[in-house]
Amino acid sequence: MKIGCPKEIKNNENRIGLTPNAASAYIAAGHQVFIEKNAGLGSSIPDEEYVKVGAKILPDAKSVWAEADMIVKVKEPLESEYPLMRENQLIYTYFHFAADEALTKACLEKKIIGLAYETVEEDRALPLLKPMSEVAGRMAALMGAFYSGKTQGGRGLLPMGVTGVAPAEVLVLGGGIVGTNAARVAAGLGCTVTILDLNLKRLDYLNDVMPANVTSVYSDPVALDTKLRTADIVVGAVLVPGAVAPKLVRRHHLKIMKPGAVMVDVAIDQGGCFETSHATTHTDPIFVEDGIIHYCVANMPGAYARTATYALNNATIRFGLMLANKGAEKACRENAALKLGLNVYKGLITYKPVAEAFAGMEKLYKPVDEAIA
Repeated sequence: MKIGCPKEIKNNENRIGLTPNAASAYIAAGHQVFIEKNAGLGSSIPDEEYVKVGAKILPDAKSVWAEADMIVKVKEPLESEYPLMRENQLIYTYFHFAADEALTKACLEKKIIGLAYETVEEDRALPLLKPMSEVAGRMAALMGAFYSGKTQGGRGLLPMGVTGVAPAEVLVLGGGIVGTNAARVAAGLGCTVTILDLNLKRLDYLNDVMPANVTSVYSDPVALDTKLRTADIVVGAVLVPGAVAPKLVRRHHLKIMKPGAVMVDVAIDQGGCFETSHATTHTDPIFVEDGIIHYCVANMPGAYARTATYALNNATIRFGLMLANKGAEKACRENAALKLGLNVYKGLITYKPVAEAFAGMEKLYKPVDEAIA
């Protein structure tokens, strides 16, 4: 199979879909790999490293898309890339379809095969989402701390405090991978941290593994209101795989919060878990709503691209080789985890939460087993 990896074009998206190590693995399996010129520079990977392992460098994105049977990316195709997609072309990347109707329609019209990293599920976990959730979760605490500075529009609060001055209170909504990593970093800074979650088993686990300055609390409206009133930093870390994130913090909540508090919405890729959120970029990362700072960058790990690129490839290469070696249909028939990652297939929606996200798309839904039979 011909594997193509174009340069990412989302604002300040410095990651790349393939490392030289991953390219080497595809080539060792008998496939050809094509990399767009300078695509890896944002992750400090020069073209020469790809050439050394046998990959071919192509001059532009158009050439890569035209050559490849399978495209390996990091982020969803943007509007300027829609014309480059080809019928029956396999695209292996983060899609987050449920938050982007235009993208969903474009992929359906182009009849591509869309294998979404974020819905590949194995042993009740999301192995291709996990590495980026770790990066984004750890970043969330750091961004919350940074924008708490008065010069950044915050309250002027040093999150870890100093002698005689209490540290910041950090509220984390969701005790999954993002929330756990955000809480660990915030706790390591010395903050007082509360994690809200609905899963009692998960809360029990968090009680066992978290440091003493982290408290896990069952999430209900009263607990949420209480904690929002005292929070200096709020991290939104709620995920419903493949579906739109629930809006936990509503507009009226902002009025009970401390002016200058910082909210970091890590769920923004799936529409955000704060009602007042909208996607921002690394170039223009924050906005202020009702006196509350919102950080809603939709590709947070792009800021730490080299770490994120290698972490992502460590996870994606195993499933990517299955797809390349067997083809999408056979790979999905034989692997239950990959089957859950197939979101769109040749004009059909094969992941139900995507079909349910937009009016009128339910008629395009067909279960994976029927679509690829």
